Amino acid sequence: MSALAASASDTLVLARRNLKRIPRQPDLLVAYTVQPVMFVLLFVYVFGGAIDSGSFDYVDFLMPGIIVQSIAFGGFVTALGLSEDVQKGLIDRFRSLPMSRAAVLTGRTFSDIVLNCLSLVVLLTVGFIAGFNFIDATAGNIILGLVLVLLLGYAFSWIFALVGLFSSTPETANSLGFTLIFPLTFASSIFVPAETMPDGLRQFAEANPFTTVADAVRSLWLGTPAHTDVWMAFVWCTVLTAVFAPLAVARYRRVAAGA
Repeated sequence: MSALAASASDTLVLARRNLKRIPRQPDLLVAYTVQPVMFVLLFVYVFGGAIDSGSFDYVDFLMPGIIVQSIAFGGFVTALGLSEDVQKGLIDRFRSLPMSRAAVLTGRTFSDIVLNCLSLVVLLTVGFIAGFNFIDATAGNIILGLVLVLLLGYAFSWIFALVGLFSSTPETANSLGFTLIFPLTFASSIFVPAETMPDGLRQFAEANPFTTVADAVRSLWLGTPAHTDVWMAFVWCTVLTAVFAPLAVARYRRVAAGA
């Protein structure tokens, strides 16, 4: 077996291992099911009547943003899992096995894709029940929007992998990731149009990658003006992955070496 095929096989084995943990720890599913549903219901039925979303019903404006936020935060499971593996010494055990070193991280991020697909199904189902519709969107644009949010989720899986490898405990990983990234979702167009924000915050929100991706998905699904959002959203996903994947790999090597 070639080295590439062996690495791919090891990646699939560890991805299955990560997914098999979910039925045994159902609390991990909260981030993919209950929490996104609560956000949708809260903003649609509690805050929605007070937010001006322009020519769209608020649920149509909100759902692309909520999906972007929820998929981006799906990598929390990777941060918690890696931190737990380091704390329990499992990384040292992996190092002693005849397996690909890269498989530990790639297995984690690949399993996140599967869980993010589950999150998408839950969110879209709740969104349709709440009244969300793809407005005159072609099948191609709908699929492209789904691919975009999954790519964003994959990029953030690497970000959270780095957070998990720098954290001493799962609790620290959860707190650090939440503190660093969660505020960015509110300082964006995920929940409200960026143009309604005061000067300073508005310019920051317009440069925020969450705004770019959320507006790109709205363009694909609702037919809003695209400007440069769609291709810039794919650029953001590529850049984030290209930056944080090598950083996470480098950090993993130091952790595995006991540094």
